[in-house]
Amino acid sequence: MSRVALDRILQSQGFGTRRVCQRLVADGHVRIGGTLVRDPQREFDPVGIEFTVFDEPWVFREQVYLALNKPAGYECSRRPSHHPGVLSLLPEPMRCRGVQPVGRLDHDTTGLLLLSDDGRFIHHQSSPKRKVPKHYVASTHDPVTPELVAAMRAGVQLHDEPAPLAAVHCKAVGPNRIAITLAQGKYHQVKRMLAAAGNHCTALQRVAIGGLRLDALALPEGGWCHLGESELGLLSAG
Repeated sequence: MSRVALDRILQSQGFGTRRVCQRLVADGHVRIGGTLVRDPQREFDPVGIEFTVFDEPWVFREQVYLALNKPAGYECSRRPSHHPGVLSLLPEPMRCRGVQPVGRLDHDTTGLLLLSDDGRFIHHQSSPKRKVPKHYVASTHDPVTPELVAAMRAGVQLHDEPAPLAAVHCKAVGPNRIAITLAQGKYHQVKRMLAAAGNHCTALQRVAIGGLRLDALALPEGGWCHLGESELGLLSAG
């Protein structure tokens, strides 16, 4: 990548309009590699550049790929209506640069959520044609029985679907807990399948997407992290 003026670098990273970024630099709030820079037109090669804004460290990323451990009570929407939005859990520059959720989790569903400002990535990951397995653990009102597991594996009929929907994998992981892997990604699919099979979902967590597991990321509830190439590669694994 060619050299770019500092104000444009900051603007691309979500620190405001070009004029706002110029003021940040001129007022002495930006350091590059630990060195104070006051000229907003000074040019740098942005690739891998490390900088601080108000003493908070950042690394230039042309586009960002994030994982979030979503808590209950948050909507996966840029314009939430009844609950806080998941974007409120991210730093302001992430929101300003256009990061958005990849798909949706219900407001009361917790667990692994991807976010990005890369439109192609979002479209690719959201496409039902990819059939990327998504792994969930559900708590149920009634005990998990062998019959329930068998029904989820065989397929249950939902009232608005032309054919029964089946789990890719399903097993009991506790008296009232069931692990379910889906490839379709239909609306409220886990909850509706459990209801159709005669039980009721009382809590739901997404624990993995493809081979990317939430426990491996070690994120606290509400915490987030950048995903590198190795983690992104796991999204295509089963």
